[in-house]
Amino acid sequence: MQQHDLKPAPGSTSAPKRVGRGHGSGLVKTSGFGQKGQKARTGHHKVPVWFEGAPSKVNTFKRTGYKRGTGFNNPNRVEYEVVNLSQLEDWEGGEVTVETLIARRYIRTNKPVKVLGRGEISKALTVRVHRLSESAKQKITAAGGNYEELTPAESGEENAD
Repeated sequence: MQQHDLKPAPGSTSAPKRVGRGHGSGLVKTSGFGQKGQKARTGHHKVPVWFEGAPSKVNTFKRTGYKRGTGFNNPNRVEYEVVNLSQLEDWEGGEVTVETLIARRYIRTNKPVKVLGRGEISKALTVRVHRLSESAKQKITAAGGNYEELTPAESGEENAD
């Protein structure tokens, strides 16, 4: 096969649109660009997509960052791995730590851990994690257990400020 033997696949190409070549074509006079306006003028393809025409108006593209409730990411946000009390109901052993949660695959990442109060707990557990919700604290102490909230230095986190 030579280079001059190559042809496009059947139906993949079409003849170019011939505008301004008679009334029968349907593309006479304005050649498919409509009446007047910036998009009917010569060189209109050079106008950027976000351009809205007015020189003194802050356009939609730039205004989106000013919308209330969007556009801010807190650099100090702490994302927690969440464990519910209902998950700890079938816990074997008396102590719950970050290391034992990772070893038993209750959590998968090394993020700080927060225990939430969803569900009930009937056994006395010692819970040592970074945060606990108020309802979790109440339910753990009501079941006869106790809890301890870890600081970043105790948990071995390096980049926690």
